[in-house]
Amino acid sequence: MTDVIGVIMVFSIPIIAIITSHIRSNTKIKGKLIQEQLELEKLKHQNFLLETEKMRLELEKMNQIDTKDTPKIP
Repeated sequence: MTDVIGVIMVFSIPIIAIITSHIRSNTKIKGKLIQEQLELEKLKHQNFLLETEKMRLELEKMNQIDTKDTPKIP
């Protein structure tokens, strides 16, 4: 009986180490993935702000052109 317990303990320790190592590497990969997704979202937000500003400037320019073209009524 003690032989069986000894054999189980001898083989279980490396298996647990392998599983733990696998879980750690998966956690690191998930962490990197989240960091990359966060960076991507920051870039998307910056792009959105730039596009919004560009559209605002274009609208202002169009409004200025429209006000110049319309005749003033006295």
